[in-house]
Amino acid sequence: MKSMTLRGIDPVLAEKLAQTARQSGKSMNLLVLEAVRHQLGLTEEKPRKAEHHDLDHLFGRWSEDEFKQIQGKIDTERRIDPELWS
Repeated sequence: MKSMTLRGIDPVLAEKLAQTARQSGKSMNLLVLEAVRHQLGLTEEKPRKAEHHDLDHLFGRWSEDEFKQIQGKIDTERRIDPELWS
């Protein structure tokens, strides 16, 4: 592998590179290599995961009556029977 030296890196850029490398847990060398590869289109795109819609019907908003009914059942289940704990 070939080695290269970058010159003319100003203090602000150097600090930003160091900070980003620390935050991502990478070396500055790896961070710069990844950035250059990405900029030149040499990175492989990760395939997008399939989007599923089989649970879409479960999302939405409850009416006030539905909320009261559901909350009532939850409250009933949360009651502690003292006889069970004595």
